Amino acid sequence: MQTVHVDVAILGAGTAGLNARRAAEKAGKTAVMIDPGPYGTTCARVGCMPSKLLIAAAERAHSARAAAPFGVNIQTVQVDGRAVMSRVRAERDRFVGFVLESIDDHLATGRLVKGRGRFLSETQIQVDDHTRVHFKTAVIATGSSPFIPPPYREMGQSMIDNEGLFDMEDLPESILVVGTGVIGLELGQSLHRLGVRVTILGRRGVVGPISDPVVRQVAERVFSEEMDFRSDHTFESVRRLDNGRVELQSDGRTDVYDKVLMAAGRRPNVMDLGLENVGLDPQNLPTVDPRITQLGPGNIFIAGDVSSFRPLLHEAADEGRIAGMNAANHPNYEAVPRRTALGVVFSDPQIATVGLSWSEVQKRGHCTGEVDYSRQGRARVMGTNKGWVRIYGDCQDGQLLGAEMFGPATEHTAHLLAWAIAQRLTVYQVLEMPFYHPVVEEGIRTALQDLRKNLHFPERSPPCKELKASM
Repeated sequence: MQTVHVDVAILGAGTAGLNARRAAEKAGKTAVMIDPGPYGTTCARVGCMPSKLLIAAAERAHSARAAAPFGVNIQTVQVDGRAVMSRVRAERDRFVGFVLESIDDHLATGRLVKGRGRFLSETQIQVDDHTRVHFKTAVIATGSSPFIPPPYREMGQSMIDNEGLFDMEDLPESILVVGTGVIGLELGQSLHRLGVRVTILGRRGVVGPISDPVVRQVAERVFSEEMDFRSDHTFESVRRLDNGRVELQSDGRTDVYDKVLMAAGRRPNVMDLGLENVGLDPQNLPTVDPRITQLGPGNIFIAGDVSSFRPLLHEAADEGRIAGMNAANHPNYEAVPRRTALGVVFSDPQIATVGLSWSEVQKRGHCTGEVDYSRQGRARVMGTNKGWVRIYGDCQDGQLLGAEMFGPATEHTAHLLAWAIAQRLTVYQVLEMPFYHPVVEEGIRTALQDLRKNLHFPERSPPCKELKASM
């Protein structure tokens, strides 16, 4: 039995775990990561990057099919499923390779212990049957796993998740996507545009992360016009047939699919960590202050997707850094302000959430400005004039609070709003910024002008420092 003594033990070697180790070592402490693999971070291996590779192929196919209104006639669009998936896997493996290079270095230098870790006490972790790690503080960065609703748990090999999808050698002819969240929207629409017969099923009207009922209604309509998209279906039954296909009865219909893609959300990986040995109940973990990341009153911290705060790569990196720093300095903590919330769904049209959501601004006084992208000039030129954006501001001083966005190029316009909110700018100040013509950003200007009109003092001068023109 090998024995390791460190200041900070980190369960997980993904984005959060890697950043926690760097932060702990920067603070002058020793740290070790514990992870059974597979390695490569969720983003590179099964998340951000492979999904964007599939989306890129779908965009090419869709653009070709939609070229006729521009006077460009493409007779047929043929999708080679094997070629699509071959590129997805090859580029995915390239991204993963960059991460694995650092993992090899960590293994060689003893910064990574390969195996599954389990708490024995508040100062010891057992790694499989070969290593015992003695520590002063610990960081849990074990990520999350797909949640499988009970009716689908007997599907066997007929069911895949996003991890299994990216390992497929060819596209299926048909697929049932369970879940209308981020993963279901991105992958389901991409498969549909690549020629796969797709049904996307959700519950309670969920459409990605949208909470604003006006924006959600528009998104529901747009997605439903393109494909079999049901955000609040009535489930009857599902069963695996003898030939391996899956039969679904829902909304009074019976359909058969080659595969089921499970995208019904994810759950934190906290079971079987021995948390009961450190005074924690994995079924009822205490609320975590995301500025500190301490899990309860003891010496355990938590970071990344396992924390369920904001399951995004840049947030996981920030949480890992905060957790590693505070674990290293325990019992002295630093509350680190979190960045302005920013999330993007790479559907078409894209969805973005910035700052406070609609559900959050309901708790305070706010005014709203909006724009209908069906009338926006540049979007109409490009044939992407679908969507609706709502921006929220403080009714008294015009400070920007947040936005929920569904429209073209929101991955870019959302960044502009996020930066403005982070700088605590008012609608008056942002409207003093330059807007070129014709660009999709003019749609944001329209929404900002509508917001200004709805403020209690729409015509007053900017209450903060005067903007100076630069030459």
